[in-house]
Amino acid sequence: MTHKIAVIPGDGIGIEVINEGVKVLNCVSQLDPKIQFEFTHFPWGCEFYSKTGRMMDDDGIERLSKFDGIFLGAVGYPGVPDHISLWGLLLRIRKSFDQYVNVRPVKLLKGAPCPLKEKSPKDINMIFIRENSEGEYAGSGSWLYRDKPNEVVIQDGVFSRVGCERIIRYAFELARTEKKSLTSISKGNALNYSMVFWDQIFQQLSQEYPDVETHSYLVDAAAMLMITKPERFEIVVTSNLFGDILTDLGAAIAGGMGLAAGANLNPEGNFPSMFEPIHGSAPDIAGKQLANPLATVWSASQLLEFFGYKEWAARLIDAIEYLLVEQKTLTPDLGGTAKTADVGDAVVAYLQKHFA
Repeated sequence: MTHKIAVIPGDGIGIEVINEGVKVLNCVSQLDPKIQFEFTHFPWGCEFYSKTGRMMDDDGIERLSKFDGIFLGAVGYPGVPDHISLWGLLLRIRKSFDQYVNVRPVKLLKGAPCPLKEKSPKDINMIFIRENSEGEYAGSGSWLYRDKPNEVVIQDGVFSRVGCERIIRYAFELARTEKKSLTSISKGNALNYSMVFWDQIFQQLSQEYPDVETHSYLVDAAAMLMITKPERFEIVVTSNLFGDILTDLGAAIAGGMGLAAGANLNPEGNFPSMFEPIHGSAPDIAGKQLANPLATVWSASQLLEFFGYKEWAARLIDAIEYLLVEQKTLTPDLGGTAKTADVGDAVVAYLQKHFA
């Protein structure tokens, strides 16, 4: 089967790492002719904005809607405010295609560095299911009396029953399938409307899943426990803002941002889903072949899993672990001297050796 994939390298190191992700997916196609990809590249991002005043073409969403999936590198560059780059491309895609499920694995792979003493891969193995369409990122609010002494800004957190129910139900279904516990993270003691509402919906839906062990933590306590007792967490569901923050904390305890991947899913398949490493564009090292592409390879694994190729998805993770344990072909962030392309080539070589 041929899957049409839109490739948006974006800015900075995004161009370098996405090339390696495409390289690995092409290798999978060569090894398994039943899996084929048709890649179409789009030059959108901050450089495009600097030339045109837009982060993407006016008809960009319409053009992307014709694809089965989107592979994104990284977005952001000095001179373009972050809120413009974010809302002009990444959030526009997420919202236009109702990619309401954000999946971020926080898993300590074999050989990956961990700053937590006496913690091993069996202790850090969680999947964050982050609400991806509303909350504080809904874009709702007001800016009153701009540039006046009595200037006021209001940022609304939008929590709908539909939005909360569908993300929490997705997490319950995953926990049931994986036979793992489910933890909800909120802040109901202080946010007396939005998070109380979230907690109530989580409790209501838990009645439909009596076979799923559940836990609930306040976000500050959860942040502490992720450091002191990460083994408490298996499947985690949380809001847009909390999920954004906690998954970066998760990346720190699971090897760093160079090993952090994310999927933005429209589970029903009505629109294309998007897969991306969650690190930034790192303009300070762009063009130097110093960027770690393993997060991009992991996001390629997520893409394969979403399309139903679970065996190949697992093989990509095996390849990443092999490189981490072998420690011969790693980029400087992981203590090595390899170039970005070298790491991609090493992943391809592993796949060709073991699965040809």
